[in-house]
Amino acid sequence: MGSEVGAQAARARALAVLRIRGRALAVALLPAAAAVILVAGGTSDHLVGPGWDAARAVVSAVALVVLLAAGVIALVVARARPAVSPTVPIAEDAAPDLYRLVRDLAERLDVPAPSAIALTPDCDSWLEDRTHPAHGPPAREERDELAGAAGGRHRRTAAPVLVIGSPFLWWMRVGELRAVLAPVVAGTGPSAHPDIAAARRFVRGLDAAVATAADRGRCPAFRPACAGIGWVARLLLRSCRQHAAEMERGVAAAAAERAQAVDYGVRIVAQEQVGLAYAGWDRLLTRVALPAWRMGRWPSRLDAGVVAALTELSRRDRLAEGFASRLGERPACDLLEEPGTVDEAASLLAARLFHGGPAECGPDWAPVDWSEYPEEVVDRKWRTDAARLHRVLDALGVRRAPDPTAHDPNGPTLTRVLDHLTAPDRDDQEPSDAGATAASPAATSDADTDAKPPSRDPSILDAEVEADAGADADLHPDEDTPRTPRTPRTAALAARLSAELAREDAAAPPAPVPGASPSGQAGPDALWDVDALPLFPLQPPRTERELLTDHVTAMVCCAAMDTAGAQPGLDWLDGPTLLVGGERATDLAPRVLSLVEDGDPDPLRAWLSDLGIRPEKPVRLV
Repeated sequence: MGSEVGAQAARARALAVLRIRGRALAVALLPAAAAVILVAGGTSDHLVGPGWDAARAVVSAVALVVLLAAGVIALVVARARPAVSPTVPIAEDAAPDLYRLVRDLAERLDVPAPSAIALTPDCDSWLEDRTHPAHGPPAREERDELAGAAGGRHRRTAAPVLVIGSPFLWWMRVGELRAVLAPVVAGTGPSAHPDIAAARRFVRGLDAAVATAADRGRCPAFRPACAGIGWVARLLLRSCRQHAAEMERGVAAAAAERAQAVDYGVRIVAQEQVGLAYAGWDRLLTRVALPAWRMGRWPSRLDAGVVAALTELSRRDRLAEGFASRLGERPACDLLEEPGTVDEAASLLAARLFHGGPAECGPDWAPVDWSEYPEEVVDRKWRTDAARLHRVLDALGVRRAPDPTAHDPNGPTLTRVLDHLTAPDRDDQEPSDAGATAASPAATSDADTDAKPPSRDPSILDAEVEADAGADADLHPDEDTPRTPRTPRTAALAARLSAELAREDAAAPPAPVPGASPSGQAGPDALWDVDALPLFPLQPPRTERELLTDHVTAMVCCAAMDTAGAQPGLDWLDGPTLLVGGERATDLAPRVLSLVEDGDPDPLRAWLSDLGIRPEKPVRLV
């Protein structure tokens, strides 16, 4: 370990953690020491008599129980499997240039090189200790040269694994990636110090012991014992939490100080790209990938999509014009032998982490290429939502609006939706409205039907509007004044949609839990809890207003495609979008909101008329 101030502070904190471990061991041995003293006093005829005999028996029994409990706790702490981040492992033969870059960087920093490289579908990079036996096959053993051929002493290679965010490889250039990884790789120096490594193992073991004790499925018959183990582990964690946090801060400070001499100027520029990549990745997941995941499709080139999204940003935003010029430099993904295969693996892992999809492809969980996204995702999503909307209207007994000139006169139409959402309720009618409502007695009687509220898919509505500043303000009102459906009919339809969607989700078959590989070795999913998927949900459950607005928007888009020649499209920044005459329809969302929230169909009807969309014509559903 170097002479950096942070490294010395980290070692001091590591020693503090180890002292807490030593005190815990001393407390466990204290009854045994007292029993030894009493037994020795009895054998030497110094501590004799009935009182001393009883004390010897009681203290010896207590010492035996404490030693047994301490041994069990120590065994659990040592054997418990520490948490590990879900990643895509990268073998050296799959990325020799990347390994060479990392090793050269470690040599320049005068620190040990990471033992392996893995990718994570996130915009971050870190070092991760995976030397625990549960994390894979035993690490490579190296003979101690000082011991000689017959020495027999071996030491285990304990260098941490370098985890790199996969979006970095596709968006950053090679020099920028090297500059970003410099302070991360520099952390292997302090990590190799024995005191810091021992302190980290102790803290990770306590954390794993707490998780093991909290998992009732692992020890249903020993819950009292598990509760005791968990209590002791939590007590020790609380005692060393402050020291462990300060130790990690010291390690980070030492790594940053050591990396200052390597590509410092490039790192300033690279940090700007880190923030940009994070924004593009978040936008891509929430606006583009999430709608596909909900349709049972997972985009197989998410990392390549980040480049397309940020390139589109550079085209729209004059402040980002300089970003496009970077594309002429060599991207860091060229350091991989097969970037497409790695991108596909990272994309599937992202779908599992952020949405909870299964680990293997199937008829209901298939990859989709970006060129197929409009037809496979956007078109299917809109027609599926429109079909659900009409099923709910059928359940509510809403009369269809037949078109005698159509091939299917009783087919699903947009007029049916507009009439239902705009027709006044019988309870809310004014005397002057009696004549108007008399013309549609069936629609009026349907208003008394009870129902239940929805949840919306923001990927369609929010996506189409955010590019337009005015429309985005309508889509995202002030948090202090949430907007909800105002008419009873709207609320009833929203409730039924929500219940219908909940039933569909409940009826969906659960994702299969992957087991061990044919070779008997635990698969990568065995290292993390697959039952907790998704580990990082992208968005909270959709609100009723969002769900109803999304379904009405889907119905409008279906009518536009079937009667006016519109096309489904993909916008890299906003996700699914409607293309009318080759241009994005960015002004649809506020008109749909006017219908859903205020029951005012005039803005939407005017928009339909201007584009030649015929709401009375039946549309094709799935």
